[in-house]
Amino acid sequence: MTLIKSISGIRGTIGGQVNDNLTPVDAVKFAAAYGTWMIQNNPGKKLKGVIGRDARLSGEMISNLVVSTLVGLGIDVVNLDLSTTPTVEVAVPMENANGGIILTASHNPKQWNALKLLNEKGEFISGDDGAQVLAIAEKEAFLFAEVDDLGTITRDDSYMQKHIDAILALPLVDKKAIEAANFKVVVDAVNSTGGVFVPAMLRALGVTDIVEMYCEPTGHFPHNPEPLPEHLVDLTSKMVETKAHVGITVDPDVDRLALVCEDGSMFGEEYTLVAVADYVLKHTPGATVSNLSSTRALRDVTEAAGQKYEAAAVGEVNVVKKMKDINAVIGGEGNGGVIYPELHYGRDSLVGIALLLSHLAHEKKSLTALRDSYPKYIISKNKIELTPDTDVDNILAEMAKKYADMEVDTTDGVKIYIEKEWVHLRKSNTEPIIRIYAESKDQNAADQLAERIMGEIKAITAKATV
Repeated sequence: MTLIKSISGIRGTIGGQVNDNLTPVDAVKFAAAYGTWMIQNNPGKKLKGVIGRDARLSGEMISNLVVSTLVGLGIDVVNLDLSTTPTVEVAVPMENANGGIILTASHNPKQWNALKLLNEKGEFISGDDGAQVLAIAEKEAFLFAEVDDLGTITRDDSYMQKHIDAILALPLVDKKAIEAANFKVVVDAVNSTGGVFVPAMLRALGVTDIVEMYCEPTGHFPHNPEPLPEHLVDLTSKMVETKAHVGITVDPDVDRLALVCEDGSMFGEEYTLVAVADYVLKHTPGATVSNLSSTRALRDVTEAAGQKYEAAAVGEVNVVKKMKDINAVIGGEGNGGVIYPELHYGRDSLVGIALLLSHLAHEKKSLTALRDSYPKYIISKNKIELTPDTDVDNILAEMAKKYADMEVDTTDGVKIYIEKEWVHLRKSNTEPIIRIYAESKDQNAADQLAERIMGEIKAITAKATV
């Protein structure tokens, strides 16, 4: 099955059978469930929802279905059409809307799409709210509006500029310093909406020398859209060829930010948040948060600044909750997801770019020198494909038992601390896999740790099938 229902939304592959894939019927059903949930939580009110999508090939089709379904429930829709996840998140409270849906499968390949669901704050709905939506979908407990009560559709293309203006208004975004630094920037936007939004953000910050790669929002991804080193060969080559200062790449919905240094080396997706947090902490001391699968470099930088760091379960909604609990000034995830609550509680590549370039301009360093100023850790990111009969809970329990004499955290899957290394095992919310993340002092050590753990997992799986 490739229809996955989780706190991250409703995600699946296009085509195939109803209930097994994200077919038009499934798109309507889950849009109707979400719209019904909105109505149940706002009795007697005239409701408004914001819709936006990335540029993937199925986006227009899914958008038409979702918009029409909400209108059919009597909900007014503000349709941003081609947009970004953080832009829709910003638009919901600006519109005084009751919720929103972002149509994107984030880093997944072109055959995937998804409905990512927001509350009235422009934040992802909670696990409890998500469970209510799924229950409504299961029962198909929908009551559509009569003809005089149908919703309306307003198309609004102003939110890219509104989002950018909100970022420029932030005290820590130093446009003058960025202009003075005269950065040359290469952008790889994987032919999605970042190809429009990222260059616009850079120009607004005063960057005039921009080399655009794959910036046509056609939805024809030129490479795997997840911003990992093995997918960014063209960008790294272009950095060296053009002698640029900064390479920027984002995923299709522009909530993950990865950087390439002037020598073509990766800055490190894990270190996007570390660098931005370093800048924020220098000016606004406070707590920081990342998830359990993120590098401990953020903890080191935070504690070096005399501040408090805490880890959250994996998932943006969990990170946001922890950030609110401890009033964190910056947080996010090690996949390049920067959450800056001064703007909004959502991963946002555009604000990440603005803060990172401000930091780089103030430090007057190259990107490699900035990277090398931080504690060095390497994470090996791996996964094991699951079969329908795999007992994931048993695997995790057996691994926790095996390492019971070590420090083990079972908040989210199983995280095992082995001297100065760690390994985190968890079932993905968005794909039928177990993720195995291992961190150590260098790539070889991290890979070896991951391989050892994967071997142990495979042994447990093999024993269970005997």
